[in-house]
Amino acid sequence: MPDSAVQQQPAAPSADSHAPRHTLTVRVTHWITVACFLALLVSGCELVISHPRFYWGETGNVGMAPLFSFHIPSSRGTVPTGYKYVLPDQNGWSRYLHFQSAWIAVLTGLVYALSSLVTGHLRRNLLPRAGLSLRALRPDPADAHSYNPLQRVTYLFVIFGLFPLVIWTGLAMSPAFDSAVPAAVNLLGGRQSARTLHFFVSAALVIFLLVHLAMVWLAGFRIRVGAMITGRAVQQEDQ
Repeated sequence: MPDSAVQQQPAAPSADSHAPRHTLTVRVTHWITVACFLALLVSGCELVISHPRFYWGETGNVGMAPLFSFHIPSSRGTVPTGYKYVLPDQNGWSRYLHFQSAWIAVLTGLVYALSSLVTGHLRRNLLPRAGLSLRALRPDPADAHSYNPLQRVTYLFVIFGLFPLVIWTGLAMSPAFDSAVPAAVNLLGGRQSARTLHFFVSAALVIFLLVHLAMVWLAGFRIRVGAMITGRAVQQEDQ
């Protein structure tokens, strides 16, 4: 058979090593969110230390039995913890840092959500669709510029589930918000219930962060982080 009649097999799809992976808006909002999350985590831990007891309902104080508590020293001598000493009270700066970081994170999230809708990032990269590999670690070149279905579902759950819930429960602890929108607080069971739920949602976000970092490390830390900084994805060389 002549060579001209031999059908050539289509080449395996490959990703351009210099193709854009993350837009500028995604990268900027990502790193702002990272900084805010770290600030919220540090200040949130200090706020827990100031009163390491959690209640359910509208009110909670040291004279009431807690729903659960942490056996750690408190930064307030009036909070019974079983210890005979207290930690230095850092409640002032931690509250300011927590509130400021929270509002910056909220505004950043709104920018990200609106940009995702306008640019189609939500539809292209986050909404699950058929034909994507479930492989999460060291993807093939064809999958290098796309999130797999597990990543998409997880990101959607965090962005549109955990983030709104942590904002809602955070606002519900505010007396001003309680006075303005009491129904939103009552749906959570009261201000102390909101504080307890806020703690658990925050813990879920920390777990997501740890898993996310582990997956980034296993998939290639330098490549993944580099793509989130420069916007360009460079495929790993074959081992």
